[in-house]
Amino acid sequence: MPAQLLDDVAAAFARAKVIPYLGCGALALESVAIPATPLELVARLTAKTTVPHKVRTNLTGAAQYIENFKHRKTLSSLMTDAFRASAAPNPLHRMLAAIPDLPLLVHAWYDDVPQKAFADRADWGMAQGVSQTEHHGRWVNYYRPDGSEVTEPDPSVVADEMPLFAPTPDEARAWATLLYQPLGSVAPAANYLVSDSDFVEVLTEIDIQTPIPGAVQELRRGRHFLFMGCRFDNQLDRLFARQIMKRSSARHWAVLPDTLTRNEERFLDEQNIERIDWPLAKFIAALAPMLQGQSLPA
Repeated sequence: MPAQLLDDVAAAFARAKVIPYLGCGALALESVAIPATPLELVARLTAKTTVPHKVRTNLTGAAQYIENFKHRKTLSSLMTDAFRASAAPNPLHRMLAAIPDLPLLVHAWYDDVPQKAFADRADWGMAQGVSQTEHHGRWVNYYRPDGSEVTEPDPSVVADEMPLFAPTPDEARAWATLLYQPLGSVAPAANYLVSDSDFVEVLTEIDIQTPIPGAVQELRRGRHFLFMGCRFDNQLDRLFARQIMKRSSARHWAVLPDTLTRNEERFLDEQNIERIDWPLAKFIAALAPMLQGQSLPA
């Protein structure tokens, strides 16, 4: 990777113009006891209940079968069991939590490791995608750092230059960072978008951005996405990334050290995503020292 590219990423962080986008591969930096790939997760789900052979390795299909024939509560319980084990923040999570000016962090997996990384801070909040099956008529739930739910008014829209202000009058502090978890998370309330029907509901509206929080739509303007621990060899992953980064800047980066599929190469080209062909651990080791002590210029 050219040194200039690393300098560009660090400089964009210094201007608070980077939106990190974490996939399940972010967990691979250290050994964890929770599922770190869709295949690992579907194996956990199908180990405790019988599903047809044709969907045993298909996460959304297996989840849909469990939901249809065992009830949604069974699916949610199995998901929570899969992510119940403790997993500590790794160097990537700790690096991001230490950045003083990080308006938005996207985390597209079901674990709660980013929440743990931010545990020592009180100036952040969460927006999590929720299932229409369990929360009919709602696309997102909002939570404070202590896990309490924000009910009304929702913190939906903020100005690009302003922090995400506390959504209720009794809040004492602003949200300097919004943690957006489009697939939900095990914590604090076991919200999961995982079955075929969950995604069908979202996909019918996502092109007009209805399921995307207004705050995310505002904060992404003019900013660059940095994908870490993500692969784009799955149509669903490409679709979510494409819609979440819509109307952002014209330059993005993805740490992708492995051989790319043709669909991945096409996606990177279409979305102006520059590939960083380094292992994630090496990239974080090089970037972290450059970010230490950074603050937004006056």
